[in-house]
Amino acid sequence: ALKDRFDGASRVMVHNTDLETPTQRNEAAPHRVPRRDRYRFQLRPNNPDHKTPGSKDLVYLESSPGFCEKNPRLGIPGTHGRACNDTSIGVDGCDLMCCGRGYRTETMFVKERCN
Repeated sequence: ALKDRFDGASRVMVHNTDLETPTQRNEAAPHRVPRRDRYRFQLRPNNPDHKTPGSKDLVYLESSPGFCEKNPRLGIPGTHGRACNDTSIGVDGCDLMCCGRGYRTETMFVKERCN
C-alpha cells in the first residue's frame, strides 16, 4: 500500500501553463484562492521518459538530503568519525550509521585503578 507507493514515488516539477488567476469572489480576503482552484497546477515528471503521475501516485519535488555526508549549510554533521556499535542492528549500529559504506574498527584497552 503506502510502502509500495513510496518505493515507486517519482520526482516531479510543477508546471503552470495557461492558468489564469481565478476571479476573486471575496473582497474581504483578496489573497484567498477558492478551494476548487487551489490545486489547479500540472505536475510533470522530472525525467521526461517517465509517465505523468496520476492523482493517487506519490510524488516529491526535491530529493531528501543525504545524512551520511557532512553538510554544514543544512546542519548535517555526517557520519565520519562517529562511534558506532558493530553488534547492534539499530540506529547506533555501524552498518546503518555508516550508510553501508563499510567502517574501520578500533579496539581500545583501558587500564583503570581500582579503589
